[in-house]
Amino acid sequence: MSASLCFVGTFDFTIPPLFPIFTILEFSSKIIEQAVDAFAQLPGVGKKTALRFVLHVIKQDKYQSENLSSIINQLKTDLKYCVKCHNISEQDICEICSNAGRDETTVCVVQDYRDVMAIENTGLYKGHYHVLGGLISPLEGITPSNLNIETLVNKISTNAVTEIILALNATMEGETTSFYIFRKIAPYNIKLSTIARGIAVGDELEYADEVTLGRSLTNRIPFDSLLKK
Repeated sequence: MSASLCFVGTFDFTIPPLFPIFTILEFSSKIIEQAVDAFAQLPGVGKKTALRFVLHVIKQDKYQSENLSSIINQLKTDLKYCVKCHNISEQDICEICSNAGRDETTVCVVQDYRDVMAIENTGLYKGHYHVLGGLISPLEGITPSNLNIETLVNKISTNAVTEIILALNATMEGETTSFYIFRKIAPYNIKLSTIARGIAVGDELEYADEVTLGRSLTNRIPFDSLLKK
């Protein structure tokens, strides 16, 4: 005698969504929405974090809010790039380039202003800088023509520069940029060195501690020695 089974009831199969669910913020004010959108344009800031910023500004007294607004305006109206090294400055020539006590025969090539700050905080470097304004990155559409490389070559050809220190990030973009500069200044009889790799491959200068960065500068090595490995 065969037996048969009968299942009675309903079964609920939940199918997970194919796409992630995003939180949509509803604003009671158009001004708040516009302010959140503005703050969310900052690097690493999402809509929720931007909303916290906006609510904090609203809670501040009028003087603090006006002071913040004034400082932001000054960033665009009162700051400029040094005509010699492209560092951010309040004058046409930055304090480092105008300092007679700095060694102008040594030029440290860095990506941006943050790297200048990081190296200056070591207190061990007394030369000049040259800020590229970025790194070569074809994927991001950044080519050598977008960077301050030609002005570096001009500086070498017209000034008494005896050494170039490449202090760029130990990343693919940093190595590509270093090699491009190496080829560009090869015709000139100057010393080209790079900071010692106390900086781990893949790390960025702004996150390096001052002791490690200082030792990397002190123990810099000739750049062409890296090409022989």
